[in-house]
Amino acid sequence: MKVYGIKNCDTVKKARKFLEEAGVEYSFHDYKKDGVDPVKLRGFVDEFGWEMVLNRKGTTWRKLDEDIKDGVTSADTAIEIMLEHPSAIKRPIAEGKVKTLLGYDPVAWEMALELGELA
Repeated sequence: MKVYGIKNCDTVKKARKFLEEAGVEYSFHDYKKDGVDPVKLRGFVDEFGWEMVLNRKGTTWRKLDEDIKDGVTSADTAIEIMLEHPSAIKRPIAEGKVKTLLGYDPVAWEMALELGELA
């Protein structure tokens, strides 16, 4: 299992704590330290839709110029923004052996673990 996110993000911290308490082994990919793989990001956008993967509720998005935000009208433009501003990617993204989860929802993560979809 692999978890993508930013180490200092509170939501990522909660998700990682959940996995550790559940005894789940995983590797962590920190966008700030390890960068963002454009092919992997495209895969997440293809699976979930750019509207879901682009975090428009966070500080990074709010700080962008209105012209930039208004220009995000497609997967390609959203991916450009997320590659340039990794903090604009919704997190965490957990890539399990059967299922990938976007964002942290303890109930959904618990169900995925019970069904063997993550670990």
